[in-house]
Amino acid sequence: MQGEDPFDQGAVSILRQPKAVWATAGASVVAFMGIGLVDPILPSIAKGLEATPSQVSLLFTSYFLITAVAMLVTGFVSSRIGGRKTLLAGLALVVVFAALSGTSSSVAELVGFRAGWGLGNALFVSTALAVIVGAAAGGSSAAILLYESALGLGMACGPLLGALLGDASWRYPFFGTAALMAIGFVCITAFLKEQPKPAGKTSLLDPIKALGHGGLASVATSAFFYNYAFFTILAFTPFVLNMSPYKSGAVFFAWGLLLAVFSVLVAPRLQKRFGSLKVVGASLVLLAADLVVLGYGNHTTAIVCTIVSGAFIGMNNTVYTELALGVSDAPRPVASAGYNFVRWFAAAAAPFLAPKIEEWSNIHIPFVIAAVAAVIGALVIWVRRSALTHEAEELEPKHATEDGVTVFAD
Repeated sequence: MQGEDPFDQGAVSILRQPKAVWATAGASVVAFMGIGLVDPILPSIAKGLEATPSQVSLLFTSYFLITAVAMLVTGFVSSRIGGRKTLLAGLALVVVFAALSGTSSSVAELVGFRAGWGLGNALFVSTALAVIVGAAAGGSSAAILLYESALGLGMACGPLLGALLGDASWRYPFFGTAALMAIGFVCITAFLKEQPKPAGKTSLLDPIKALGHGGLASVATSAFFYNYAFFTILAFTPFVLNMSPYKSGAVFFAWGLLLAVFSVLVAPRLQKRFGSLKVVGASLVLLAADLVVLGYGNHTTAIVCTIVSGAFIGMNNTVYTELALGVSDAPRPVASAGYNFVRWFAAAAAPFLAPKIEEWSNIHIPFVIAAVAAVIGALVIWVRRSALTHEAEELEPKHATEDGVTVFAD
């Protein structure tokens, strides 16, 4: 109908979901909160445990390294015990290891507990996407937007929770997360029925085999470099800003809000108008420029650039997820596992390497290298664009004219 905005219609349909979807999405918010939770308290943890920035950054490295490897296990497990039991197993592990993280007496203990937390998060997050896609009303696009909404909200609220609880003690955010995930466990138990098991069981090597598809391998490779840039900002910037938990939490809350808005509202509009490949390519180049300015600017500039980076990260997250799930003919859980297996290695590497690079050079170079990584990610998309044509064509604008008004076909 003339004058109607398809995105407004989509916004309405995305809200009409079964209780099981809302329960899973709500628990996903808390799961993603766990990623940014430690951001505003990293300096406090370093001070409390008498550790260096590079030692504390291992909280991210152990978390994402285990998450990456566990991606090979998630499909194997969920295809045998079902999505609901896999979600509950992941939540239970997060509850236990988040609580144990709060009791740590050394960096080594905390790094070890974060690794266990990463295993639980991998089981939950990868399965949650498949469950939401399978149970959501409105098709896979609505499901992905709902999932990205949960990601954005979690990434925004994580630093805020970390700041509010961490101002009293760096231990409290871990206990708070354990309590919230326990609530998520109860909600999943109450509202989510067991999902139908896949017709065939997934092997441990299926995600690796899926990467044999040129399109999926290209998306995963590009996302690897993008994630290096992403997690340089998330894990290294708090040390550069060197602010109180409250102030750092406010910065990353604003960052997370931009991430959520651009992933859910802006990215789909730009995809409809320009196509996925142009959007992600331009966003990566802009992220690279933002990183360079962040690295060489003064303190105020660094704060502004950190917040602005949330916009580019939000757009990239949405486009990469859709490309990974739609570009190959592998089952979505298998394609997602293969894609995440590759990209989370960069999330493990960046938090460890960025402080080390600063020690070897100066405070500017980690951001320059992150910017170069973002540009490489864009180059991979451009060079391998023919392998990504299938998904790109689906999201290219198709113009039709009704009474002189240009509309975009779904």
